[in-house]
Amino acid sequence: MKTDGWHLTEDVHDFLARAGDFLRSRPDLHTMPLTVTEKLRRKGAEVYGDEAPVFGRLERAGEVCATFQRLPPAHGMSVTALTPEDADTLAAHLAGLGRSLPYVSADHGTATVFAEAWQRHTGVEPTLSKRIRLYRLGTLTPPETVPEGRGRIGGAQDHEHIVRWCGEFMDTVGEVPAVDAGSWAYSRFADKRFTFWETPDGTPVSMAGSTSMVGGMVRVDPVYTPARLRGRGYGGAVTVEVCRAALAAGASDIVLFADPANPTSNALYQRIGYVPVTDFAVYDFSGAEWELGEELWAHDTQ
Repeated sequence: MKTDGWHLTEDVHDFLARAGDFLRSRPDLHTMPLTVTEKLRRKGAEVYGDEAPVFGRLERAGEVCATFQRLPPAHGMSVTALTPEDADTLAAHLAGLGRSLPYVSADHGTATVFAEAWQRHTGVEPTLSKRIRLYRLGTLTPPETVPEGRGRIGGAQDHEHIVRWCGEFMDTVGEVPAVDAGSWAYSRFADKRFTFWETPDGTPVSMAGSTSMVGGMVRVDPVYTPARLRGRGYGGAVTVEVCRAALAAGASDIVLFADPANPTSNALYQRIGYVPVTDFAVYDFSGAEWELGEELWAHDTQ
């Protein structure tokens, strides 16, 4: 007999066995839980440290209709779309279990109603700390004018360069923790594939990363061009290269996140065929700085 309501587990395999079909039903909206759970499935829970992650699924009439994940070390929560009633039920359930929650990330409507519910049940006042826009590729439309050069897949010989540029990217957008050679293996970039755009003389001028395909979905992240080289079309060129490769590999959903306050990148992505899906938000409950991990991030630097 199946019981309706919220069910929690620390076992990612059990979670995926029960909620995997639900996550794959909307690979664009569920891009983050799909990639996080795939990473945990392949590498084990220790990839996020000694403490186990927590996963939750909401069942109704025997069907999964929502999920969440709460990951160390920050223990923030990422949750799929909820009704106000379901958000209130989840907030009450977690508060009753004594779960700490420094932040929640979700689509803007869900994040807002959960933040309000969390305040009702805990007295903690939420602060809207980040906004982010999710895009999905419609019809890839390469720019008419492409800068001279070519795309090239990064290899082992490029590792130092990739680490350095990812560190610069993190510094530029203000993400924490910092990324360097020592922390690389535990960073969200370590298992991504990177593509460079090179000038005709072989000089790398822009870089884009992409996730492995999960449920037919590939996410482009990050897109980075050093400040001195921006405004020349390199970011758009390398993004198109990554999208072409994902389409050739059979991806049905190619997504990326962009800062809605950055008109340059938003306009570029729409020109090459990306369509806005929804806005996401992060509400901070701690009033202190926390590390924004794999659950959600909000920036591109072209």
